[in-house]
Amino acid sequence: MLKKLIDFSKYTSLKIGGVLEVEILDIPRSLRERERIIGAGNNLLVSPNAKNLCVLGSEFEYIQDLGELVEIGGGVSSGRIYSYFKKNNLYGLEFLRGLPGSLGGLVRMNAGMKSYEIKEVLHSVNVNGEWIESERLNLSYRKSEIKGVIYGARFYKKEGFRSELVSVFESMRSTHPHLPSCGSCFKNPTGDFAGRLLESVGMKGFRVGGVGLSEKHANFLVNLGGGTFSEALEVIGEAKRRVAEEFKILLECEVVIIQ
Repeated sequence: MLKKLIDFSKYTSLKIGGVLEVEILDIPRSLRERERIIGAGNNLLVSPNAKNLCVLGSEFEYIQDLGELVEIGGGVSSGRIYSYFKKNNLYGLEFLRGLPGSLGGLVRMNAGMKSYEIKEVLHSVNVNGEWIESERLNLSYRKSEIKGVIYGARFYKKEGFRSELVSVFESMRSTHPHLPSCGSCFKNPTGDFAGRLLESVGMKGFRVGGVGLSEKHANFLVNLGGGTFSEALEVIGEAKRRVAEEFKILLECEVVIIQ
């Protein structure tokens, strides 16, 4: 059993957490009871007391041309996937120019920007060592029904990289805060925007100690300096409370909280 220490205050994009022991998965298997898989750490809020964490080994950082499909390992970064699709004039994942993350996390949350989503070109996913067709995974807005570890995914090879969309995604990315952040803290509720709701209840710029919701974008949880896990939970809890009280809407977290 291979293990390593990860300092989550450096590993995650939010820069919150402690030094924890993590098991390295070098062959496909199911997670044991209470185990949690982490990806590139771009939408994670990890408790300094978290246990039973796992991360994919380097064996799952590959891209392979299968003819009509392209197979990508669960540990491959969004930047590398974007570059491969651009270089090979492939359609469908142009939005990765504006998104951080690794393949496993991107697929699990059906990542995308605006109406563009990963499921558009997703053929199948390797979950716990078994290949499952995407239609069986019920991918919807920022979520799926995937239960287990994503070791890889296969995508349709459709020609026609849409260069005209890249500037749109880069522009959207430019409006995001430059402080350490987990990206969107909450999913947009049906027919509305989490950012609008949060701003309406005075949460834009709200902070508890070193953690707050950005003054630039109300739905971005940011580390203002020295932020802690408990402070982040307090900000999230207050945001959910205010929106529920004012609009009778229960915001659902997009950030993954591991305690």
